[in-house]
Amino acid sequence: MSARIVPGATDAAASGAPFVTEPVAYDAILLASFGGPEGQDDVIPFLRNVTRGRGIPEERLEEVAHHYRAFGGVSPINDQNRELKAALEAEIAARGIDLPVLWGNRNWDPYLRDALTEAHEAGYTKLIAIATSAYSSYSSCRQYREDFAIALEETGLEGEIAIDKVRQFFDHPGFVQPFIEGVRDGLVEVQSQLPGIDLTTEVQVLFTTHSIPSTDAAKSGPAERGFGEGGAYAAQHLAVAEVVMHEASQELGGAVPKETGGIPWELVYQSRSGPPSMPWLEPDINDVIGELPSRGVRAVVIVPLGFVSDHMEVKWDLDNEAMETAGENDILAIRVPTPGVHKAYVAGLVDLVLERRDGVPVDERPAVTSLGPWYDVCRPGCCENVRLGFKPALAGIAP
Repeated sequence: MSARIVPGATDAAASGAPFVTEPVAYDAILLASFGGPEGQDDVIPFLRNVTRGRGIPEERLEEVAHHYRAFGGVSPINDQNRELKAALEAEIAARGIDLPVLWGNRNWDPYLRDALTEAHEAGYTKLIAIATSAYSSYSSCRQYREDFAIALEETGLEGEIAIDKVRQFFDHPGFVQPFIEGVRDGLVEVQSQLPGIDLTTEVQVLFTTHSIPSTDAAKSGPAERGFGEGGAYAAQHLAVAEVVMHEASQELGGAVPKETGGIPWELVYQSRSGPPSMPWLEPDINDVIGELPSRGVRAVVIVPLGFVSDHMEVKWDLDNEAMETAGENDILAIRVPTPGVHKAYVAGLVDLVLERRDGVPVDERPAVTSLGPWYDVCRPGCCENVRLGFKPALAGIAP
């Protein structure tokens, strides 16, 4: 048995090696997500859960609440996770794999603790977790790992249930392929609506993701990798965007002459929620759209690269606010789909589980950028929350 450096891990992952190539007989998959309200009465209690410990005043919560209230108080994320759970179960069954899928949220019912209680009652002791977030940062990786630790403590199941986690899958082909198709189709739609438009001078592709505090971004990923100011979070998005643009342009064929330098694109951010005094990653997508007419841009293709499904930040911040900004600037805007339950994405998530179940060697693991494949076991100090400090977390080496 390995020295247990990684708390709450299976024996195969307990020693803290960055990649685990020893097979593990997992009992079940834990689908872990953010959660969201499912009625008007849920909205404020849900937002209190999300912001607990941050000292956010009630009036600020009410400002955010109107996004949810515009949709009847129902976040789309829970139904999307129900669809994803069903799609995973169908893919698993089609492959003849005997692994049930449990679902638990960080911030709303069903909670992670409920999923762990369900696992315990079923006699499951080894879980492999999929967090519905592809990139490296505090909120998209470490906070899930912290909440796994909290859920084990709350249920009293420490030592009873081990939880490993699949690697961050930002550059897994199953996650990237839907965006390649989306950008290609979005550019074709632009050409259809604006015949004769020059894709190399009159169109801008905006890859957008959730903004995070600059201090958290700088701490994302292992410090020894030296990612710079935006940390692994920005580097991963940029690397994936470059691949998506290259592949989508290739599929468009002669519509994008090589000598032109290609279709212009950039990485932008959205959904900032911190006080003005706190630096967050920029530029904001609405600010960039407002500048596009001065560049001669007539159309924009918006790519929600940081999101796995159409949850509130996509439905409100993009489909409402960004589209409105584009309209005000007389710019055609096409928003491409998120992976959702795209066949390649669902199959890719199952492949990630099988990587760990079967102990697949690192050089046989698919990754479309030079940054991956990412680590199975998070490295020491990875994705620190500078304001709150380190808390106990599973699936990684302390702190």
